Amino acid sequence: MATLPRAAPPTPAALLPLPRAAPPLLLAGRAAAARRSRLRARGPSAAARRSWVVASAASSSSRAVVGGVARREAPPAPQKPTQQAADLNHILSERGACGVGFVANLKNMSSFDIVRDALMALGCMEHRGGCGADSDSGDGAGLMSAVPWDLFDDWASKQGLALFDRRNTGVGMVFLPQDEKSMEEAKAATEKVFVDEGLEVLGWRPVPFNVSVVGRNAKETMPNIQQIFVKVAKEDNADDIERELYISRKLIERAAKSFSWADELYFCSLSSRTIVYKGMLRSEVLGQFYLDLQNELYKSPFAIYHRRFSTNTSPRWPLAQPMRLLGHNGEINTIQGNLNWMRSRETTLKSPVWRGREHEICPFGDPKASDSANLDSTAELLLRSGRSPAEALMILVPEAYKNHPTLSIKYPEVTDFYDYYKGQMEAWDGPALLLFSDGRTVGATLDRNGLRPARYWRTSDDFVYVASEVGVIPMDESKVVMKGRLGPGMMITVDLQTGQVLENTEVKKTVASASPYGTWLQECTRLIKPVNFLSSTIMDNETVLRHQQAFGYSSEDVQMVIESMASQGKEPTFCMGDDIPLAVLSQRPHLLYDYFKQRFAQVTNPAIDPLREGLVMSLEVNIGKRGNILEVGPENADQVALSSPVLNEGELETLLNDSKLKPKVLSTYFDIRKGLDGSLDKTIQALCEEADAAVRSGSQLLVLSDRSEAPEPTRPAIPILLAVGAIHQHLIQNGLRMSASIVADTAQCFSTHHFACLIGYGASAVCPYLALETCRQWRLSNKTLNLMRNGKMPTVTIEQAQRNFIKAVKSGLLKILSKMGISLLSSYCGAQIFEIYGLGQEVVDLAFCGSVSKIGGLTLDELGRETLSFWVKAFSEDTAKRLENFGFIQSRPGGEYHANNPEMSKLLHKAIREKRDNAYTVYQQHLASRPVNVLRDLLELKSDRAPIPIGKVESATSIVERFCTGGMSLGAISRETHEAIAIAMNRIGGKSNSGEGGEDPIRWNPLTDVVDGYSPTLPHLKGLQNGDTATSAIKQVASGRFGVTPTFLVNADQIEIKIAQGAKPGEGGQLPGKKVSAYIARLRNSKPGVPLISPPPHHDIYSIEDLAQLIYDLHQINPKAKVSVKLVSEAGIGTVASGVSKANADIIQISGHDGGTGASPISSIKHAGGPWELGLTETNQTLIQNGLRERVVLRVDGGFRSGQDVLIAAAMGADEYGFGSVAMIATGCVMARICHTNNCPVGVASQREELRARFPGVPGDLVNYFLFVAEEVRAALAQLGYEKLDDIIGRTDLLKPKHISLVKTQHIDLGYLLSNAGLPEWSSSQIRSQDVHTNGPVLDETILADPEIADAIENEKEVSKAFQIYNVDRAVCGRVAGVIAKKYGDTGFAGQLNITFNGSAGQSFGCFLTPGMNIRLVGEANDYVGKGMAGGELVVVPVDKTGFVPEDATIVGNTCLYGATGGQVFVRGKAGERFAVRNSLCQAVVEGTGDHCCEYMTGGCVVVLGKAGRNVAAGMTGGLAYILDEDDTLVPKVNKEIVKMQRVNAPAGQMQLKGLIEAYVDKTGSEKGIAILREWEAYLPLFWQLVPPSEEDSPEACAEFERVLAKQATTQLSAK
Repeated sequence: MATLPRAAPPTPAALLPLPRAAPPLLLAGRAAAARRSRLRARGPSAAARRSWVVASAASSSSRAVVGGVARREAPPAPQKPTQQAADLNHILSERGACGVGFVANLKNMSSFDIVRDALMALGCMEHRGGCGADSDSGDGAGLMSAVPWDLFDDWASKQGLALFDRRNTGVGMVFLPQDEKSMEEAKAATEKVFVDEGLEVLGWRPVPFNVSVVGRNAKETMPNIQQIFVKVAKEDNADDIERELYISRKLIERAAKSFSWADELYFCSLSSRTIVYKGMLRSEVLGQFYLDLQNELYKSPFAIYHRRFSTNTSPRWPLAQPMRLLGHNGEINTIQGNLNWMRSRETTLKSPVWRGREHEICPFGDPKASDSANLDSTAELLLRSGRSPAEALMILVPEAYKNHPTLSIKYPEVTDFYDYYKGQMEAWDGPALLLFSDGRTVGATLDRNGLRPARYWRTSDDFVYVASEVGVIPMDESKVVMKGRLGPGMMITVDLQTGQVLENTEVKKTVASASPYGTWLQECTRLIKPVNFLSSTIMDNETVLRHQQAFGYSSEDVQMVIESMASQGKEPTFCMGDDIPLAVLSQRPHLLYDYFKQRFAQVTNPAIDPLREGLVMSLEVNIGKRGNILEVGPENADQVALSSPVLNEGELETLLNDSKLKPKVLSTYFDIRKGLDGSLDKTIQALCEEADAAVRSGSQLLVLSDRSEAPEPTRPAIPILLAVGAIHQHLIQNGLRMSASIVADTAQCFSTHHFACLIGYGASAVCPYLALETCRQWRLSNKTLNLMRNGKMPTVTIEQAQRNFIKAVKSGLLKILSKMGISLLSSYCGAQIFEIYGLGQEVVDLAFCGSVSKIGGLTLDELGRETLSFWVKAFSEDTAKRLENFGFIQSRPGGEYHANNPEMSKLLHKAIREKRDNAYTVYQQHLASRPVNVLRDLLELKSDRAPIPIGKVESATSIVERFCTGGMSLGAISRETHEAIAIAMNRIGGKSNSGEGGEDPIRWNPLTDVVDGYSPTLPHLKGLQNGDTATSAIKQVASGRFGVTPTFLVNADQIEIKIAQGAKPGEGGQLPGKKVSAYIARLRNSKPGVPLISPPPHHDIYSIEDLAQLIYDLHQINPKAKVSVKLVSEAGIGTVASGVSKANADIIQISGHDGGTGASPISSIKHAGGPWELGLTETNQTLIQNGLRERVVLRVDGGFRSGQDVLIAAAMGADEYGFGSVAMIATGCVMARICHTNNCPVGVASQREELRARFPGVPGDLVNYFLFVAEEVRAALAQLGYEKLDDIIGRTDLLKPKHISLVKTQHIDLGYLLSNAGLPEWSSSQIRSQDVHTNGPVLDETILADPEIADAIENEKEVSKAFQIYNVDRAVCGRVAGVIAKKYGDTGFAGQLNITFNGSAGQSFGCFLTPGMNIRLVGEANDYVGKGMAGGELVVVPVDKTGFVPEDATIVGNTCLYGATGGQVFVRGKAGERFAVRNSLCQAVVEGTGDHCCEYMTGGCVVVLGKAGRNVAAGMTGGLAYILDEDDTLVPKVNKEIVKMQRVNAPAGQMQLKGLIEAYVDKTGSEKGIAILREWEAYLPLFWQLVPPSEEDSPEACAEFERVLAKQATTQLSAK
């Protein structure tokens, strides 16, 4: 086959960043000029793009299904669900985030000014949206308002038509097919339905628009846009009119299915009250495109606006927002489960308001639409069924009402409401700011975690505003009477008819008081009380052993997992990653669970924190029939409530004895006496029929049990996961799922992953009877008794052992939920948050319908054979007397193959230390002859040309420049290892990665003092050369921000944002306290011996636009450094990567599940993340299809060991290649696999000095290794006939399957890996050599261009300046800080820059400040104020003469001071959530905060002169906090897991507190501060001091510090 052709490279202009919106007219001048400048600079870019991008995008769009349009083959039978199963492939193709807001007039006065204000605000949030590959097609922008009747009446009169009857007329905003004939057919079909419904079609109105402002790609798919007017004469009630229009729309969608243009017909809105104008447009273009929005007759009392950032760039006009009811900024993590449950509900939903027509409005969701569209569809169903918008959203998106002292004490009816609906509707869980309106009410609500920004303000002239950012509309501050923010789970509504503004609890109390929910719960809901654990074993040891063998237990499972959980109450920790074959590639049998990998959140939504923010999470689940969600009544509360899904035997017995549940036990065994083939399938079908009959007979509880007194050799147990999934799917498909719960009573469940799989595929609870019996057996064993007796193990009772096991399971479940950003087990149940590797479609369709299984795999019969291979072990004559060790966790002779094995390490060390080609050849042969271990082992390269001499192939020195090492932190590995790797990579021109622990500045300069391989600068290393540099070219920014300072960032060649890690995606890093030496603590701005845990999410990345902001921040401080984003392979990563590319990343790194780690739970190492081969293929293809591939370098890592790995990764599309574990092996690692213990025998992964002294590595060893790999690549290229690696990158046509026949791979399909989406226009080298993406013109450039400021920086002088600032000015001062840090370091600048800003600052204001920068903002700021600041002073005060009280107003946003390492911050007003999160050394004073204040703080001091939200000081291991508690409400809000609360008794603490308040008053003029100082003696006792253990002996916290100090001195003297 000939090489696929490449076009000529695009012009350099194509390298510029995506254009951002021009600010509105108020920002004319500098910002507008900057916008024009960027557009001019980008001019040639669109033309340079390849023509096939449009075709590709168009074809992709044609395959995609338009949101909200029904797509079923025929009218459904009412008794079965009509919606197709939720397919994860469809769900993952659309993800996004946005900027939203509304404007409303409290007097319900319509005006054009409201529309104009909404469009202006929309224009100021263009940076929160995204654009397609043409840089001009917006991902979506839209506006919802009241129907502009004046405009339409004017049109009607000009057409000679009668004026509209506004009460009885509905208006539809309709997207119609492009083709003229199809459009006419669609209009005719639409009219027919209206006529059949008895409605009068008054006419169609073509919507006037200006097509010239539409981007090229959006224009390709732009629909015909018209409005239809219909009169609903048969109804008088306004709600009935809306209901009739809703039914008509549903019938139109159904009727359209028989036409080829069905997917091109879409109603943006059809209502007598509201209308939606939207499209694939940029913010500033919406008002220019729709000419109606320029007409002053367009009047409305409110407007909701929305700007979308979609990760998928294929234009889809219907997915722009607002939807018909909602404008959604966020992502629903549980969408697959939500859709399946809604599908299950179709047969049960009844309400008198529908007059028996419920079946005509099915289905209630569409798997091919976006999560926002489906949430809108469900909310609209509830609304049309008689619920208010507020009630609908309280049901669908409940707040975290548990652990909420204020709510439970003051508003018990609200908690009763939530408790009632907890059993009826699983929460639509995920980050969400939801704006809503039905035309009578307009409002907003925030998700339970508060993961989206929402600010609101009210004016004296009766306007209310809500927006993602402040500063989006020019405002006379003297008229602003209230400024606030929505906190987690909060809601605000505006009643347009009464003019009432209801805030949060007022709204919820009104809704919750409508029915006696508390009484119903008390009378009908049964609570299962805890039942004592068994106090003795119920099986003898031999019986236990036989059961364990039959159900697939290994000695590792018992000793390393179950026994560890029973003794310690937590999951065991391990290290180094998963280097065994995937289950489907293994030549050993595996449990069914091993074919499933947990999915996890990355970029588009965050993981959440089960450790520090567990108060928002819950494992509660209800058992029993789930009622009709459209009606309320006591019968819906008739359920059993469980506090946890993990049952002991007694609790299961309680359920079985509940007569109301009518439980049915179903035995899960299959009979093989007539042969194995077909037996499993036949038994499962019979089992499903039995379950079906039981439910139809009234059973509300199905217990699937593999319990048997005497297991039989010919009756093996069905894998319980298969049984649960099959019955779950069968009941859904037959409309019975809401009638009963499923509980698994099983021996085959002992790890947290097993529980998660069972629950994820439909089980509400699990009784792990064999695991509990194993705990009892362990506790009663002589070995355990002796260990406890000798003090080598904590003493636990038999009951405690079982309780510990369940405790570990529960905490593990919380961690698994949190990885995907899910808070509630009830939402996780049935949500199928997994990806399958190695099961065929037959199995997937039977039990796991909708889950992704890209490579196919086992059939049911093959699965049956694998199950039998475990079962027979319990019945053979030579049954072992102990459990077999399969070697799945630890490498052992005769066990499972491990890629990182002693033989491999030995051969590698021999090759690189001897530096002999033939020794490396032996290493190559060892790898080539290994068992199949990874997907790429099933592939080999083929050539389409003759070999060439190796002399013609590019040099090894050129190839090694593409190599980098993994992000291993200094702390996880030793200083010696870290520096040796960096020096080696710098010698060859590759790149090492700092990991997340920061870096010693001593490493940033070349060595000039080397003698005989040793340097006084780095005396612990050997084999050095003059000119060596130990700096890491890639500096990592992880969620903990440890060691991230301005100087660290400006000394980077590249900056990596670690979103996820292959060995533990969705979790934060962890460094045990014993590895935090004085040196490590200094680099991380912490204290020695204190464990350092990074949060699971970056607290400034909750969405794709947040990631874009962090990339912007990093480009701001270091415009010369490329920014990379590290993702982990999983289904849907291509869509995420598209968003990352659009967010202006320079590099995207795809990590495989088999990457290494210093410490991680075993379940995470084994069961999360996917193979990089699939992730890389999907990413490369998606970027090419969306025209984004040239924008980013693709880097891949995970298990790389040879040149063969490099070649296959190249053919799959990778430009650069990461080596992690093997680089450590090359520098001396011996694979002891005890990294997490600090006892590494060769000092590679230890901080103990005596072990570090044993470190054997020299940089030259790693240099030798990489040169060997490069030469291997060269030899292979020569054999293939190619001169450059460039020539094979993306060439999947050069790959072919190997002829390998393994037991389990006969049905594997590698077609996905071999598919080809074409090649990018640029070669890989051109992509790699392009300039860093820029931020375009920014305010900091104006500041730096000021001659006085430039002089002050250069000559360390003092200068004072003032500038106007707007919300579009983001990361202001970051560029200035970078210039100072590069010249003077973090502390060396002696000048003073006194800069005052006036206005509303954009995100990341004052980021990365250095000492000498004194910044004052008069106005307000958005999120991330003071991010990463290392010094200086930052003051934020409101403008003078405001209409609000500053201490009651929110004037800075969320996540302020994230990762700050110095400086002072004074805020006159309140801050949002997570104030001072991961603060290291900054001092701050603020007048109130939201939830999670001082979270993960490791140093510094925070003073709060007002109320703080919940969960204060969670994870706070250093620093001090002082909080004023005037109303005695703080105590229950503080997380006391680490800190203790005390009054400020120490004199030094009193001085510190008073001194900070005095400085605060001096800087801000705060009236609150003045009052406190005036009455100091009265206020001081009202302050609480929060003290972590590391600060208990500090003078500020210890009241008797002087006495303790004197006593210590006396003791030391006596000792001498």
